[in-house]
Amino acid sequence: MPVRHAIAVDVSTRYLDDQSDPGEDRYVFAYTITIRNQGELPARLLTRHWVITDANGKVQEVRGDGVVGEQPYLKPGQGFRYTSGAVLETPVGSMQGSYGMVADDGATFDAPIAPFTLAMPGTLN
Repeated sequence: MPVRHAIAVDVSTRYLDDQSDPGEDRYVFAYTITIRNQGELPARLLTRHWVITDANGKVQEVRGDGVVGEQPYLKPGQGFRYTSGAVLETPVGSMQGSYGMVADDGATFDAPIAPFTLAMPGTLN
């Protein structure tokens, strides 16, 4: 049965060695997000909410409008891809969150972003 509101979120990550400085507890990661509308109705991404946790348990919460300065409008089957970054004080951490969406029928809903790991190469088996 078709779903009116369904947003899929895929993530890939990479460690940015040239921007990181482990001696200063600075570990920089890039993440590329692909958002795809798998629902029946067009929807616009209005807001983002991230929870970023480092290996020391330090949590940063980030809330804001849109992503990379945009509020993409996705028709059914359409996708939007962007790359952003995060800076941690530890070589391993995780991110999770959600996108606040509004569909053409006026319904608002959250598109969850499942937890994903940020890790400097060689730190995890």
